Amino acid sequence: MLTGAGPVATASPTGQFGWPLQPRPTILRRFDKPARDWLPGHRGVDLVGTPGQAVLAAGDGIVVFAGTVADKPVVSIDHPGGLRTTYEPVRAEVSVGRRVGRGTRIGTLESGHEGCGTCLHWGLRSEGGGRRRREYLDPLRLLHLIPLRLKPVVPD
Repeated sequence: MLTGAGPVATASPTGQFGWPLQPRPTILRRFDKPARDWLPGHRGVDLVGTPGQAVLAAGDGIVVFAGTVADKPVVSIDHPGGLRTTYEPVRAEVSVGRRVGRGTRIGTLESGHEGCGTCLHWGLRSEGGGRRRREYLDPLRLLHLIPLRLKPVVPD
């Protein structure tokens, strides 16, 4: 959050989501929600990429973190509805407080993600609020990958 630099931007109320890598990447490892936040699990998905590949904002939002966590470069974006996406290892090309749209380049993919060499670890979390608690979610849910099935129309 920016302080002392005027009003802080807030995420816009609408927006759709897309893949953070183009072309559509191969999913190397899927989401595996831990039974409790502190227990083992995989709190995101790993997407196959190449070193230096552009990483894109999955949806409209505000950059809330662009820096290093445990020696890994990370970018986090807050989206409407209390959602936050994270991208690692990503060398940031955006700064905290910047408004981004779906498909905006936010940085470049670096190698060294544990277990896959060069892949993007893409995470999603509900930030909670009200009676909701913070919760890790599967980021693939943002993409609505489940096929739409239409039932036949029966004439009256």
